[in-house]
Amino acid sequence: MKIYTKTGDSGKTSLLSGNRVSKNHIRIETYGAIDELSSFIGYLRGHEIPQTIHEQLVFVQTKLFDIASLLSDDDGKYSAKLPQIKENDINKLEKDIDEIIKSLPELKNFILPGGNKIVGLAHICRTVCRRAERLTVTLSEENKIDENILTFLNRLSDYFFALSRKLAQTQNFEQLKA
Repeated sequence: MKIYTKTGDSGKTSLLSGNRVSKNHIRIETYGAIDELSSFIGYLRGHEIPQTIHEQLVFVQTKLFDIASLLSDDDGKYSAKLPQIKENDINKLEKDIDEIIKSLPELKNFILPGGNKIVGLAHICRTVCRRAERLTVTLSEENKIDENILTFLNRLSDYFFALSRKLAQTQNFEQLKA
């Protein structure tokens, strides 16, 4: 089976409904940012990180795949058949954030992103997540988007901020204060 179809050579692609749109359509940009975030998470998982964090990141990637699928359903025909983002998913993310934060010192200053490869990757994930969230908000202004998707993405950027601090702590790396 070939992986290329040649149907996108003119700058158009198909949504789940079969409708063809420009590859720079807001819907494509939005789930493209979700895909980019998932790729950076995969890269982060390839580094030496604690097993619990690895498992959390696999959960996040799975949920991002679900979000991208939901966002590709432009006419809503398939959404009922697709995995949904549920309140339990948001609760799990909040629990993971709380678990991470309880072992960290109180934050009293802004911190500069980066400093080493793993901490920097967590910050890249945070900023790509913020972009994906902004694009999802833009898409939601003209299309019905499940509020749980927006909430999950908002919480996810918080998760990556907490994770960057935790990874710095596990590596005995002091993040620079702004």
